[in-house]
Amino acid sequence: MPNRLAQATSPYLLQHADNPVDWWPWDTDAFEEARRRDVPVFLSVGYSACHWCHVMAHESFEDDDTAAYMNEHFVSVKVDREERPDVDAVYMEAVQAATGQGGWPMSVFMTPDGEPFYFGTYFPPASRQGMPSFRQVLEGVRSAWTDRRDEVSDVAGKIVQDLARREISYGDTQTPGEEELAQALLGLTREYDPQRGGFGGAPKFPPSMVIEFLLRHHARTGAEGALQMAADTCERMARGGIYDQLGGGFARYSVDRDWTVPHFEKMLYDNALLCRVYAHLWRTTGSELARRVALETADFMVRELRTGEGGFASALDADSDDGTGRHVEGAYYVWTPGQLTEVLGAEDAELAAQYFEVTEKGTFEHGASVLQLPQREGVFEAERIESIKERMLRARGERPAPGRDDKVVAAWNGLAIAALAETGAYFDRPDLVEAAVGAADLLVRLHLDEQARLARTSKDGRVGANAGVLEDYADVAEGFLALASVTGEGVWLEFAGFLLDHVLTRFVDEESGSLYDTAADAEQLIRRPQDPTDNATPSGWSAAAGALLGYAAHTGSPSHRAAAERALGVVKALGPRVPRFIGWGLAVAEALLDGPKEVAVVGRGPDDEATRAMHRTALLGRAPGAVVAVGPAGSDEFPLLADRPLVDGDPAAYVCRNFTCDAPTTDVERLRTVLGG
Repeated sequence: MPNRLAQATSPYLLQHADNPVDWWPWDTDAFEEARRRDVPVFLSVGYSACHWCHVMAHESFEDDDTAAYMNEHFVSVKVDREERPDVDAVYMEAVQAATGQGGWPMSVFMTPDGEPFYFGTYFPPASRQGMPSFRQVLEGVRSAWTDRRDEVSDVAGKIVQDLARREISYGDTQTPGEEELAQALLGLTREYDPQRGGFGGAPKFPPSMVIEFLLRHHARTGAEGALQMAADTCERMARGGIYDQLGGGFARYSVDRDWTVPHFEKMLYDNALLCRVYAHLWRTTGSELARRVALETADFMVRELRTGEGGFASALDADSDDGTGRHVEGAYYVWTPGQLTEVLGAEDAELAAQYFEVTEKGTFEHGASVLQLPQREGVFEAERIESIKERMLRARGERPAPGRDDKVVAAWNGLAIAALAETGAYFDRPDLVEAAVGAADLLVRLHLDEQARLARTSKDGRVGANAGVLEDYADVAEGFLALASVTGEGVWLEFAGFLLDHVLTRFVDEESGSLYDTAADAEQLIRRPQDPTDNATPSGWSAAAGALLGYAAHTGSPSHRAAAERALGVVKALGPRVPRFIGWGLAVAEALLDGPKEVAVVGRGPDDEATRAMHRTALLGRAPGAVVAVGPAGSDEFPLLADRPLVDGDPAAYVCRNFTCDAPTTDVERLRTVLGG
């Protein structure tokens, strides 16, 4: 019989709806029940594409004896970290403080007041390698709760007090300048891996936000070292196993330093961020590899992640059926020489093995290989390789596919909207722009209420109950601003303004300028979370600074610009120290130092060829964080267009900073030079 999770909108929670564990969703009723029964709360946090979450579920949560023990002695609460990033952040901070590490599944035992006292991540069904079994943990916690309650209460109280002292007060009026950005670049240079690209050792995550900073820094200063690190990292990733050489799109991370073997889950946010990165790299260098990867990644998102309602699903699982009924990580993507022969025949299989580096020994498990792209692919016959790829892709499509998390997350859709809008504009792909508009329409129609308050998630056209957090407001505003620049439709600027008004009134500390991840009127947890550092996505703090700055450039709003500058105080403090973990904040700081530039393209209408050429040139400008407004003379769609006439009847571009403009130009090449194109 299904448990309480059967009514959830989260695919992750629905995966546990038939567990024998009597799961509760995160709500006040669960904690009231724990209080009534005088038992601790067991909190389990994960997400749909999490491999070890599935493993622990199969081993423990589907086991009748384990479930019976949990049901008798605990109130068990299951949380999708992608639906409730605030709950995840607060308790992950406690886990990391107590154990020195974190991860998912996250396992937390707490009092009925939500105060944590024992932590962990994955626990096996039997003790091994010094790790206790899950049953041993359950029994130990129950014993402590029953026999040493005062000790448990004391530990919980001290943890909560420690978390309360971790307030961040870096927001101030001092913005990062040339010195801080130069120090950040030097720090990245020290951590850069010159042989393999990327930063640090294994596991290696795609450094998309750092690459955006490097590209902007190069555009503003001409620093060749910054461009070299960005370009080499992008090439290494694109040639490695972390990139899907057949279907496009990136896996979550590489387990090795060489980008060879990925953790195979594919997340919307990674692909949105990397699609934009490769499009911007092409804009800078003209690299054909960057162009291909940007378009293939965009096509992957539209083909495999777009939902029936027009939004974009969260993820594809790492695991899939290997053909024997077993769910195995990477089964959908890896190849053996024998599988190549079966699909292609002996002659083409030999060529494919050379091209994709498929060997008898293999680079993955059981003699299978992850497809990679050699450095000298030009020596292979292009038409024959394309035929091989098409046949392999068709054959792969007949394998059992990984599961898809159909949950639409507002923030990640905002990232996708920005990436698809810009990629479509750069490469003359109106279908990609239309996909971005479709996702934006869904967010407005379903996720926004009458007060422009944003819901975090939806699924199958049904909006979720969880309120949007700072990253939702900021990333959706960022997407809407990009869409406004690409489409010339001022309504997207208006919607961005609605969202950013909420940021100013509900997420910003008026005294310090610091930002919180949850609104002032949101559910109160044991701590109000705030984190200015990037993780898999831009922090809400940095994303808000960027969107506020872009909106101010479009409108001239002093309050939005002032809020952006105050928020960037954290970049002044942290950028030189931990540049890898505040890349988007550094990228926004580059835009601030450059202005950012405001480009008003006044034309003769969307069907006029000269207007379109001027608009595209403006969009392709490399000036960091530049905003673009396009429309006919006299248009009231954008403030930047006000009182800007045609020049002798010809389309003209006005390039401004703080609404102070240079003389307009009707020359596309002149505009390209001014914007660093």
